[in-house]
Amino acid sequence: MAPHDHPLIVGTAGHIDHGKTSLVKALTGVDLDALPEEKERGITIALGFTSLDLPGGALAFVDVPGHERLVRTMVAGASGVDAVLLCVSAQEGVMPQTREHLDILGLLGVEQGIVALTRADLVEPELAEMAEEDVREVVQGTFLQDAPILHTSAVNGVGIEALRAALAGLRGTQRSHQGPFRLPVDRCFVRKGFGSVITGTIQSGCVREGDAVALLPSGTPARVRGLQVHGQPADVAQAGMRCALNLAGVDKDQLPRGCVVGSSTGVACTSILDVRYRHLASAPLLEAGTRVRLLLHTAETLAVADPLDPPGQPVSPGTTRWLQLRLSQPVAMLPGDRFVLRRESPITTLGGGEVVDPWAPRIRRKDAHRAVDLLEQMAAGDNLARIERQGPAGMPLTEAKERFGCVPDGAACLGDTLFLEPRVEQMAAHLEQELSRWHKAHPLGTGAPRRTLHRGLVAGLEARAFEALVERVSQEGRVVLDGPRVALAGHKVELSEADQAAIDALMKRLGEAGLAPPATQEILEGSGITEEHLALLLGRGTLERIEGRLVRGDHLDGLAASVRAFLAEKGTLSTGDFKALTGLTRRHAIPLLEWLDARGITCRKGDVRVSGSG
Repeated sequence: MAPHDHPLIVGTAGHIDHGKTSLVKALTGVDLDALPEEKERGITIALGFTSLDLPGGALAFVDVPGHERLVRTMVAGASGVDAVLLCVSAQEGVMPQTREHLDILGLLGVEQGIVALTRADLVEPELAEMAEEDVREVVQGTFLQDAPILHTSAVNGVGIEALRAALAGLRGTQRSHQGPFRLPVDRCFVRKGFGSVITGTIQSGCVREGDAVALLPSGTPARVRGLQVHGQPADVAQAGMRCALNLAGVDKDQLPRGCVVGSSTGVACTSILDVRYRHLASAPLLEAGTRVRLLLHTAETLAVADPLDPPGQPVSPGTTRWLQLRLSQPVAMLPGDRFVLRRESPITTLGGGEVVDPWAPRIRRKDAHRAVDLLEQMAAGDNLARIERQGPAGMPLTEAKERFGCVPDGAACLGDTLFLEPRVEQMAAHLEQELSRWHKAHPLGTGAPRRTLHRGLVAGLEARAFEALVERVSQEGRVVLDGPRVALAGHKVELSEADQAAIDALMKRLGEAGLAPPATQEILEGSGITEEHLALLLGRGTLERIEGRLVRGDHLDGLAASVRAFLAEKGTLSTGDFKALTGLTRRHAIPLLEWLDARGITCRKGDVRVSGSG
């Protein structure tokens, strides 16, 4: 057997009553038809599991039912297998479920297997040869076209050793143990003294005894009390292994088939997904908006299928298209998962394929072309396309780390959100354009308030991301920050002659008023001075507003110098000293003393002031 790090999982497949379970029993000695109904009717109804030791390693068998009404159970068992043992009766040859199972296995991405021509002891050699030719014709063009076709009998042992040798020659499947842990539940039972036990094939990640897990998509928490891998106690189980988990904290009723036991983060639990879909050549035309049955791992749910390329056009038999599926209920999944679509009624297999974007937004027809372009990039492994698809809001950094494990090259982080570098540049250019418009609309303004820029192309940004964008553009020297205001780098206020004349007149009046100016309303009345003029003068420090009055900055500088000199000589300054020094009444003196305190020029101690730190 080709080397691999865990038992290879081999699933049986084929038409009902073609000897799948009997062949497994001949190989392993285990009869997997254990249910009373299975014994009574002589057919497989539930999934069966056993193992086979071979010189090169072990195999794990998943035996599936062959009845046409149990295809859902067959898909649940076949999802995650490494290889298939396709069983065809030498008496009947290829039958409808032989073909359907073969189609489904191809849709699920199975790439290797063996064909067993069963019950060869019950037919003449010529009839067996005819059955073999029938099989060769059917598997032509499929993943089994080069597979060995072995004549076998579970009764007299014909071909059993040759089958063992062929099974030993199957190659191991390389699986990544990275990513979030996921185990779709294919069976659940209660074991006395232990509680709920579930089984399944681990699709990704790994799990250890004691791990906290969640039941998806509900998110119900649970804990792994114990685990077995292929029937043997183990401390850890990894992707590709058949595993049984004893779960604490949940009841059997909370663990239906279709539920996924997995990590609480990193797994998409969504009801809209975009897929690459292959429509079987034998299937009827698939019209846009058709209700279908989605089978994904062990889950089944109804869905509406909408073709995207081009949107609204039906899917012809034998073609591969992009579809958006809208599910009737959320399903746990990740990119790369394989699925099968079946008709709602009558229930027949239509096709299947691969999940490309399980986090897909609802696509409008006018946006379908762009969506398909991004999906093509995503299918090729481009994670930047996944970030781009998040749109103006970007992708949360925590979500990106869960999906990709790291920040992809070519992505930029603003606050705690990821964007593509071209989109960041686009938003930066938008910011500059908005500032340019603001400067034109407010020629006397020194800068725009930040909140007025948080609109248009950047309106969808979270506050932290927007502030990070402004900071980035500032560090690049493209804008200048002044507290809550932002201005284009190099921006200068250009005053008209009328503006300059009004400002000069105001400054003259305030110069004459000194440190005791009249109320602001009085001094501005009829002056032609606007709020923008005042904002400019206050922003430059030419004026300061003290207790509702405008005071020239140079007068305040002179006051500060006089007070420092006084304190240097006298050491303390009383209110009376200050009034004598400035010639001001108490009405004007107190606000100025408080201004000196606020600037750190003076510091109040009791009834006097001393030198401050400023």
